[in-house]
Amino acid sequence: MVHVYNCHPFSSQQIVQVEQQPGLICCGGGALFVVATGGCKVEAYNVEKDGCPFICRFATMGTVKSIQHSTMGDYLVTIEEKNSATYLRAYTNWRYQAEGKARVGVRLLGHLLRGASVRGGVQMEIIEIPLSERPVAVACCSVTGDLLVGCENTLVLFALRRQNQQSLNQSQQMFPNTWTNSQQSSSQSQGQITGSNQNFLDFERSVILHLPKLKPKQVALCGVYVAVQAELEVLVLKLDASSEPKTLEESLDAKKNHLEDQADFQVLPRHQELLGDRAKDCDIPVSIEKTGLEDSAGQYTLSYVLFRRFTPDFFQGCSVEETQLHSLQLYPLFTSNQSVSLEEPSCIFCFFSLPSAGYLYSLKGGVELLSAYQYPEKVLKAVLTDHLLHVITKNALQCFTVRCAAVAARIEDPYIDSTIKACPPCSLEVCALRMQLFIGLRSVCVYGRHVILLSTADAETPEEPERTTQRRGLELKEHTLLTGIFLAVGLDPATTPALESLLSRPFLSRKWTISSPKETSAAGHGWNLYVVATVSPLTLYQEMVEYSQRFAETNPQPQSLRHLLSEAHLLLRTSLLQTSEQQRNIEEDSVPSLQTDADGPAEKQTAAQTDSQELEEALRQNCAQLGDCFSRGSQMDCHLALPYYRMSGLSVTEIMARNRPLPSSPHSYGPGFLFYLKHYLLEETEQILSQEAADEVIDIFSQSEPSQLISVCASPSLINISPAQTLRILQHLEDTAGVSVPLTTTMATMMLRLDDLPQYTHLIERHAEMLLVYGFIEEPRLLLHGRGGGQHTHIRPTALTRQLAKSQPGLLVAAVVALHENDKVQLEQADHIFKELGCENCLQVDFWEAMLMASSQETIIQELLFRVASVYIDRLTNTTSDTHTNEPRTPSRRRPLKSADDLINSCSHYGALYPWLTVLNPAHTTSSQHQEALYKLQSLLCGPSLSVGSVVPLMERLSEETLWGFSLHLLCATRSGQYDGSIEKLLDRCPQAIIAYANHQLQDKHMVLWWQKLLPELCNRTRAAADNGILLAALKETLVVVAMETSPTEFLELMPDDGTASYFLPYLLTCSQRRLMA
Repeated sequence: MVHVYNCHPFSSQQIVQVEQQPGLICCGGGALFVVATGGCKVEAYNVEKDGCPFICRFATMGTVKSIQHSTMGDYLVTIEEKNSATYLRAYTNWRYQAEGKARVGVRLLGHLLRGASVRGGVQMEIIEIPLSERPVAVACCSVTGDLLVGCENTLVLFALRRQNQQSLNQSQQMFPNTWTNSQQSSSQSQGQITGSNQNFLDFERSVILHLPKLKPKQVALCGVYVAVQAELEVLVLKLDASSEPKTLEESLDAKKNHLEDQADFQVLPRHQELLGDRAKDCDIPVSIEKTGLEDSAGQYTLSYVLFRRFTPDFFQGCSVEETQLHSLQLYPLFTSNQSVSLEEPSCIFCFFSLPSAGYLYSLKGGVELLSAYQYPEKVLKAVLTDHLLHVITKNALQCFTVRCAAVAARIEDPYIDSTIKACPPCSLEVCALRMQLFIGLRSVCVYGRHVILLSTADAETPEEPERTTQRRGLELKEHTLLTGIFLAVGLDPATTPALESLLSRPFLSRKWTISSPKETSAAGHGWNLYVVATVSPLTLYQEMVEYSQRFAETNPQPQSLRHLLSEAHLLLRTSLLQTSEQQRNIEEDSVPSLQTDADGPAEKQTAAQTDSQELEEALRQNCAQLGDCFSRGSQMDCHLALPYYRMSGLSVTEIMARNRPLPSSPHSYGPGFLFYLKHYLLEETEQILSQEAADEVIDIFSQSEPSQLISVCASPSLINISPAQTLRILQHLEDTAGVSVPLTTTMATMMLRLDDLPQYTHLIERHAEMLLVYGFIEEPRLLLHGRGGGQHTHIRPTALTRQLAKSQPGLLVAAVVALHENDKVQLEQADHIFKELGCENCLQVDFWEAMLMASSQETIIQELLFRVASVYIDRLTNTTSDTHTNEPRTPSRRRPLKSADDLINSCSHYGALYPWLTVLNPAHTTSSQHQEALYKLQSLLCGPSLSVGSVVPLMERLSEETLWGFSLHLLCATRSGQYDGSIEKLLDRCPQAIIAYANHQLQDKHMVLWWQKLLPELCNRTRAAADNGILLAALKETLVVVAMETSPTEFLELMPDDGTASYFLPYLLTCSQRRLMA
């Protein structure tokens, strides 16, 4: 479907003063080239100046049958006829004819002028390009300047090369692909040639493609893409550099059998559309012929990109002429983050047209049909631009919108279809703008914002009656031939009405009797050459906006309004694709302007920046209008209001003002607006609404979606809402929807803001603490506010969080732990909350201890174990061991939520204290905080999870002079397996604990230490201090254990040589009796 809008894309028109009737026209480089009918002269006119003044005129070497201009290199290429022969020629440096220089050099391809011709200065050159077959069509690449020539059954690609005076004697080098040629071609400013270092254009034959089953009528070239068009077929190929090309025989053999199978049975080709990899299944074989230069340039591989074949619908009475293809075009488009001269285009589009319909395909990033244009009448020719598609009929010029910008926007930003940004889809239906009437249009070409039209009013020529007589004879032959075919297969047309109706229509022979385009009749009544200026994209956008107001006034939700605003959006996006930097690159790489510009580079840059700012402002306005459309739209696409409103740059207050319901329909808000408002309030933003705006938001949701009120009230943007008014609304919600934990907590928050602590306490105590925790999981923003998301997001505690820290710290810690375990908050963010509360020395440690009980992630557990161990060591270092019975209890010295015994009983990472530690620990001789930290650290060291090696460096801060400090170092040494040293240190510092230590630590594989280490040590020490009762008691306990664990022989060997036998005899007797009993 094609929408039709009464927007005029044309601003003015002027007539080019041409002396003779034009036969062919083309444009490029700011110039219009006109070839007179049947003449051998080319005239150039400046289309960038008013009146299109004459530039120059130069003669060709034959009658021009086709002419093309190349922007890269600023050269003309023609197909000429002379003496029944067809030639291909290129005209370079043609602009010097405007300076009155009559010197013209003629040379063959690859033979640069030397000697006097070069010393005489730069001159126009005519390059003769020899071909083995007659050229039919030519095309120039707008990116690289390369030349593609279509012959009877071949395509010949010529690479554009530049040579300067210093390199005339050097051998020419072949580049591996056309993109390299592009970089070399664009490295010099086109058209600017200095006398000291003169540049010369030349071409190199790079590749030849053979198409034995296709006769080219028109060709197109863009970078590595090659397109060829026959009468009813279009084929797009891609040439890539490679070292392993397919030979001609390989390519032909691949499809030989397939073609032979179809040769005897195919009467009419069937309609086909093959895209991407499927295009290789077409019945058009293509092969590459070696040019002899591959050794230096590399090879080419060929891949099929697109194949489309059309079949006339004869049963509808269409003739072959009405289904002939025309206007083949490959169009590149660069995005704003590209340099035109050094990179390949981000997008390449292929356009071709039938007289009744046009087709636009996107080739890069997957081949797809973007748009199909249904023309209201027969179209003679069409030209694609980045903004519009211009088509001509016999009596009118009409414009259609294109979808190139939609494709480019998605290639430039793959994430454009999100909640942040949006763009109308590539599949958006096209629209036709107002047409401009002319008489007898024959040809069209476009340069920038100038559309050049050739019109000719012809009378019927004398040859027409003769052609009509010949056609009737052919129709009779057709009827006889087809009747014989049907009778041969057993069908009698006389008895079949459908076949008889089919045979009554002439169609078959006309495919092979199509005559070449007729020359303009000398008996014509007149001709004109028009230059029609199109309006700027911004002006056309403004007219579209004004036109859209008609829809908005009658019905604010029509599909046409949304479609027209989407068209305007794409129009602006197309204009914004090119940044000011790119525009400078284009100006440097393109042909210098033909008019004298008095403005300097600074003025041009300023003007470009101003235009860009105007376009960006217009795009923001358009996004706001699209947001309005989708905000009131259906549920299917209401989500698009969010990204368009975001792109508009409007504040939420301004958007609310745009969406207030009309007086005729109060309390009616569009689903798109509510969708936007919910996302805005759910996402943490820095914008805080005023009390008036915040109260309006509460009213909106109380009327439209009361179930969302809890989430809305928790938004940090609504910090200024009226608590009394909100409380009334929430109370009404509770009366209608029932009691819920999040609702009760939200009401308690409002009471807190009203400083009504008794009522706040009453509401909080409605539910158990565990239910409140579940409520906080459901709505985390009741406890914390943040800006955005992510690990490094700044998190702020709410007023409710501060109150809980004072009155119910256990509930707060449990809630934050639950939020962490449910991925609502990160560990670093939770730490920041407690620092904001000023509780980093108490509640934060309580949170870590609670996390050790709840978490199952090993990395987090090890991190928390190290943190709490560091805190315990810090507390032991910074607190005195003296008892403080009357010290005030400040918030930083609040009693921990969990004691050491609680942690030992509830957390597996805290172990029970070793029995020998009770001997070393002081009893009620230290402060409670000091003793609690000591017990927790000892419990961690007695537990299974803490890595002792990680805390040993921290333990250096603790002195071993005190027994509790000695106990910690002894724990670390024991956990590290240093039993020998630990026994010695313990006997030195606290021998009364040695038996308890040995009974607990010297077990299993360490049992041998009783007699290998402990017994010798005790013997030696009692020998030196015979009156030490503690050592003697320890020795007796040790001998009891040794007697139970060793044999009598081993026991005798362990006895000291100077020992008293009577002292050891009872233990030896016990050992022997145990042995006998065993």
